[in-house]
Amino acid sequence: MSGFIDVHGHIVLEESMGAAGTVCGPELGNYPDGTPFFRVGDWRLDGVPYKESLFMQAKLRLEAMDENGISLQALSPNPLTYLHWIDENDASNFCRTHNEAMASLVSEHKDRFLGFAALPMQNIGMAIQELEYSVKELNLLGGYIGTDFGTDFDDPQMDDFYAACCELNVPLFLHPAPSGLDGPLRDIRMRKYDLDLVVEFSYEELVATSTIIFGGVTKRFPNLDICISHGGGSTMLHRSKLRLLAERRPSSPLWIREPGVFDNEMDKLWFDCHISGDEEFKFVTSQININRLVFGTNFGGWDSGSAHYPTEIIQKLNDNAKRLLRIKL
Repeated sequence: MSGFIDVHGHIVLEESMGAAGTVCGPELGNYPDGTPFFRVGDWRLDGVPYKESLFMQAKLRLEAMDENGISLQALSPNPLTYLHWIDENDASNFCRTHNEAMASLVSEHKDRFLGFAALPMQNIGMAIQELEYSVKELNLLGGYIGTDFGTDFDDPQMDDFYAACCELNVPLFLHPAPSGLDGPLRDIRMRKYDLDLVVEFSYEELVATSTIIFGGVTKRFPNLDICISHGGGSTMLHRSKLRLLAERRPSSPLWIREPGVFDNEMDKLWFDCHISGDEEFKFVTSQININRLVFGTNFGGWDSGSAHYPTEIIQKLNDNAKRLLRIKL
C-alpha cells in the first residue's frame, strides 16, 4: 500500500439525522435565504454546507484523499454529535443508527475506509454493549469518544469499559467536543472567537492524558491502546512539569513517584500528529514516543492542511497506524 494512513477524519451521516429525537436532532437544514445550518439541540452551526461537502459525500472525500496522498482513512464521528450528555436511551439509539450507517459506508469502500464507533458514554454498561456490537457485528475498529461525559477516566466504573476494549483487542480514540452543545458549558469565554476549538480542546486533551496516567489506567491496563488527538493538546508542553508533579507532590499516588515511572506510563499512550505549525510540530513530536505516533489530518476540517508532516517519518507513522488499528496488510 502506498500513501498515508490517516486516523483522524470526521464524517456526518445522513442516516443519523434525527436519531437522537426531535429535540436533540441532529438536524441539517436551510434558512429561508438558503444558508445551511446544522443543529444539535439548541446549538446551531451556520454556513457550513455539510451535505455538499466531503463530510457527507464519499465521492468528494475519495477524490480529496487521492489529491492529498491518503490511501486509507479511519472515519470517525463528528465531535458535534457525541451526545454524551443527553438521555441515555436517546444516546443509545443515536449511536446504534450512526454505527450501522458507518459500517454500511465502510463496506462500500473497504479498500479506502475504516470506521470508528460512536458510544453512549453516559451509561458505561450501554457503551460496552454498543462497542461489542460494533466490533463483532459491524466490524468497526473500536470506540471513538469525547473527553467529558460525566465519568472521569480514572473512575473505577471505567475499568469494565477498558477491560472490554482489551478483550475485544481494539483501540480507543479520544477527541474533545465543544462544551455546551448537549451538556454543561465549561467557560463562557471559550465561545468568543471559537476559542473552544483550540484552547478548550487543548485543555481537555491535557486533562484526559494526565488523569489517565495519574489515575493508573495505563498501569492497570498495559495492553490498552488509547490514542489522543492533536498530539495530546498542550500535554507535551507540560510533560516535564507533570513529571515533577508525579515525583514530588504528596497528592501523587505512591507508585508513580519513583523516577522514570511517569514517563514509562506516558509512553504507553498513542497520539495523532495533527499539530499546526512546523516549529510546534517539531517540539511536540520530540516529546512523544515515536513508536506511539500516528498520522492525522482532521480531514476537510477548518484547520486541515495546516500541519507539517516530514516525509522521512511517514512510513514509520503508517507502520504505527497498522499496529494501532490492527490492520493486516
